Formats: sequence, structure tokens, C-alpha cells
Amino acid sequence: MYALVEYKGKQYKAEKDALIQVDKLDVEKGKTVDIDTVLLVSDGDKVSVGTPYVAGAKVTAVVEDSFKDDKVIVLKYKSKKDYRRTIGHRQQYTNIRIQDIVIA
Repeated sequence: MYALVEYKGKQYKAEKDALIQVDKLDVEKGKTVDIDTVLLVSDGDKVSVGTPYVAGAKVTAVVEDSFKDDKVIVLKYKSKKDYRRTIGHRQQYTNIRIQDIVIA
């Protein structure tokens, strides 16, 4: 059984006990998060597709930990103008573990 969910503007495939990396959440570690924006639910034989969301479907997840991703270097350069700028960015993420997928 799996579900496609939309969370914080991005889509994820959620399966039971799967670990999903989402943008940083301001939720304490160990708390549960309910996601009710379910786009599709499949239980092996039957597939339910929402318009745009499946009515009554819900995915429950537990917040595990937050972390920063590897640094991405951004380099700006213009030839013959002595213009060089280097900046770095580290995106923050949160791991959530899917506990349950509920179909109405």
C-alpha cells in the first residue's frame, strides 16, 4: 500500500515505515504530523485518484530529526570585468517516518 501526498508544495511517495526527507518543520522530535492532502492511494488492487485530493484519506507521520544538507556553492562570474562572487547555501531538512495510511 502506498500513497502520493502533497506536502509543503512538493509531492512524495509515502509507504508504511518509509523515511521521507521534507523541508524543515517547526515541530518537535517525536511528534506526529497528519497529512490530508493525499493525491492518490493504492492498496494493491484498487487505486483511488483524487480530484484534486482523495476524500477522507490521511497519512500519519512521526518527526524524527532535522539536519542540514551538504553545502552548495554558487559562483557568479563576469569575464573581463573583475567580478567574482562566491556564496554557499545549506538547505535544512526534516526526516519524517510514515506510520499509517488511512483510506476513508
